[in-house]
Amino acid sequence: MTDRRLLLVHAHPDDETIVTGATMAKYAAEGADVALVTCTLGERGEVIPPELGHLAEERGGGLGEYRVGELDKACLALGVRDHRFLGGAGRYRDSGMMGAPTNDDPTCFWQADVEEAALRLAEVIREVRPHVVVTYDDNGGYGHPDHIQAHRVTLRAFEKAAERALAGQPWQTRKLYAIAQPRTRLEEQVARLQEEPGPFTAPYEVGDIAPGAPDARVTTRIDASAHWAAKALAMRAHATQISVDGERFALSNGIAQEIDAVEHFTLLRGPTPRPGPDGFETDLFA
Repeated sequence: MTDRRLLLVHAHPDDETIVTGATMAKYAAEGADVALVTCTLGERGEVIPPELGHLAEERGGGLGEYRVGELDKACLALGVRDHRFLGGAGRYRDSGMMGAPTNDDPTCFWQADVEEAALRLAEVIREVRPHVVVTYDDNGGYGHPDHIQAHRVTLRAFEKAAERALAGQPWQTRKLYAIAQPRTRLEEQVARLQEEPGPFTAPYEVGDIAPGAPDARVTTRIDASAHWAAKALAMRAHATQISVDGERFALSNGIAQEIDAVEHFTLLRGPTPRPGPDGFETDLFA
């Protein structure tokens, strides 16, 4: 067990790579212990390649099991050796997009009891003993129910682990971060993509990619540019969900995005960040 331990909590296979892949690869390469918890198998994702269309739930299924394999390959590309599913693989099902009938499935993550799921995650926290935990903000980044639930569960698990510490249990977790995509950076990306979207559709506005976080809320900037190739390789591993072409990628909506190895976060719990000259903290472990 190293002196730097990072735990990330994501909703579906591929989420870890899209928004935190470069950060994971950077810290893993530097010798930190990087652990990943994924909350669902992503059974209800849309399948992009026609030759894999038979995996979609409405055509017989099997997508969740297939995405486990994709996640294994992505973690290998990122150098992440510790990966687990919350409660075990398949314990919580993908809820689908917000407002879909699948949100009412009693087995889906959106319907999970937060206290019960948080207890499961708190056990992982006590085992891994991370110094830093990363998940989504209270809107789940873009409003996906599983992302929102992952935020709720992680926040409660963080509190539960801290309560144990007050009772004399070991406690080394000091910081909790939310993934953030600064609105200004997204605006710059949209402008570039309108000029050159690659084989994909150019985004019309920031919201075509993500709502974006107000710049003032973003506390931390991790420049993992040296690990761009690892992130791109991990993206290619998630072939059912991500199309990659050079420095661009697209999800099932076909809208172009840049593969960005500079990733941003907002500190939710922990000591006040000490920003550098650019106004950002530059190390999750600072």
